[in-house]
Amino acid sequence: MNRASKLTAMMLLVALLFAASLMLGKAWVPLSAWGSSDPRWPIILELRLPRAILGTLMGGALGLSGAVLQGYLRNPLADPAVLGVSSMAALGAVAAIVLGLGGPAVMFAAAMLGAGGAMALLALLAARSGSLVGFVLAGTVIASLGGALTTFVISIAPNPYAVAEAIDWLMGALTDRGPDDVAMAAPFLVIGMALLLLTSRALDALSLGEDVARSLGIGMHRLRWLVVLGTGLTVGAGVAATGVVGFVGLIVPHLLRPVFGSRPGALLLPSMLGGAALVLAADTLCRLVPGAGEVRLGVAMAMLGAPFFLALLLRDGGRTWG
Repeated sequence: MNRASKLTAMMLLVALLFAASLMLGKAWVPLSAWGSSDPRWPIILELRLPRAILGTLMGGALGLSGAVLQGYLRNPLADPAVLGVSSMAALGAVAAIVLGLGGPAVMFAAAMLGAGGAMALLALLAARSGSLVGFVLAGTVIASLGGALTTFVISIAPNPYAVAEAIDWLMGALTDRGPDDVAMAAPFLVIGMALLLLTSRALDALSLGEDVARSLGIGMHRLRWLVVLGTGLTVGAGVAATGVVGFVGLIVPHLLRPVFGSRPGALLLPSMLGGAALVLAADTLCRLVPGAGEVRLGVAMAMLGAPFFLALLLRDGGRTWG
């Protein structure tokens, strides 16, 4: 099967999972009920359709950003969380919740401000070091700072109900997301993914080494900015809309590398489709778990991703490529 056929198969898989996401849940809504005359139609139109759209975009963004970072850092254990953008976005959202600053729009804006601050700080620290090692260390520092400040904000919260809401949000979920959430997050996710897709040629050259990439005319500063801005927009908007959902960017490129090859640029589009498929499938399964409530998507992905990460670490020992 050639590359075009494989991509077509993945697109069909995403389409099938999207349709399944609309039909499956605590209430079964078959295709025969899809129409304004059926009383179950509002369940799809107002609840499941926005949720499926947001899951598709967020999953695609996380899968793509994971593939870009693994290619850029030449490390198979790289993940979008390594840059600290998700931690700082979570800090902004938690601060808005705990301080009672407003509704979902204010929380989204606060999360994006946190992500923007992380992007600016990351670019500043990385520019001063000028190396991939410095880039990773800068991301690690920002992630640690964001996590510590988030814990601090929760610990000083005056309202226990706000603490419960913040912790519930940190678990990450697509539950109760509506058209307004899609309208806020979609532009940032789409622009971020477009920026990350522009890195394809540069990542292929970088796999041969920084010196070779420069000799081929690749601007390393431009590449770094594309990675920082693209990851910041996609991860920041995803966290702002759904809470923290991890490990998608780690798992998807590894699952697809045996199918599409190890060339970083060739893995970008498949990882975007694979991330969308994984999040749609996981979110649908979360709804089908017996019980009155739902398993949180972020919790389910952590339960899946942590053993996966450990297996990779034991197998590869964290060694880098190139």
